[in-house]
Amino acid sequence: MSSFTDAARLGNTGAVVASCLDAGRPALVGYLPVGYPSVAQSMEAFRAVVEGEDGRGADIVEIGIPYSDPLMDGLVIQHATVKARARGVHTRDAFTAAETVAATGAAPMVMTYWNLIEAYGPDRFARDLASAGGRGVITPDLPPDDCPEWFEASDAHSLDRVFLIAPSSTDERIALTMGSCRGWVYATSVMGVTGARSATSDAAPVIVGRARAIDPTIPVGIGLGVSNGAQAAEIGGYADLVIVGSALLKCLDSDGADMPGDLRRLRALSGELAAGVASARP
Repeated sequence: MSSFTDAARLGNTGAVVASCLDAGRPALVGYLPVGYPSVAQSMEAFRAVVEGEDGRGADIVEIGIPYSDPLMDGLVIQHATVKARARGVHTRDAFTAAETVAATGAAPMVMTYWNLIEAYGPDRFARDLASAGGRGVITPDLPPDDCPEWFEASDAHSLDRVFLIAPSSTDERIALTMGSCRGWVYATSVMGVTGARSATSDAAPVIVGRARAIDPTIPVGIGLGVSNGAQAAEIGGYADLVIVGSALLKCLDSDGADMPGDLRRLRALSGELAAGVASARP
């Protein structure tokens, strides 16, 4: 059963996580960038991540907005987002993606660098995302102590705001960051950028334990490096959310030339990851 009971802290997506924990498993979060291979094909991909092969896939979908100067994205995501930008993806396409994900029954979140929100206008961005069914925003490069306009906009439109902690974060920084989050906190399992890895990081359970000891009132998600069901099961044994990005995106590596085949592989991996988190806490 979930130990998270403060509805105000859980917001929209933390409540989804608590529901999953009540069912005896962590939540599965799938990341894909909007606009890759094309805007229309990315909508098919978002649906595949949620539905898997037999209706079992991601509970929460991170909709990445392609950006010209990423800090956290590894090579797989960078290559895809460069192509998406060249093919004409726009910030507003993320709102169409949110509508697509919301229609599947999963919770749509946007993951984006702050410059794009600032350029669009924080209140306007939050308004349009919420209107499209978006539940929250992950901002990997935004310091939680330097964004009063984002607190105001996310509060005004009832969006969760998720910030990041890392193995190098001090206890004071973890406390500040978690206190600023609504929904859950994103803990990176390694120092570096995204990308599927052959083994999980020893730092992952450590950062989860530190976060829980400092602030036990919101769930802790682990991202960076998860690529298969076994790793999802391992991380799901101690984390509240298991976040997968690059491994899912690699399923689309025909670059749109064989979309039916890519979607089959994407659905198969989503189903495998969902089975992994389902077996995480026997």
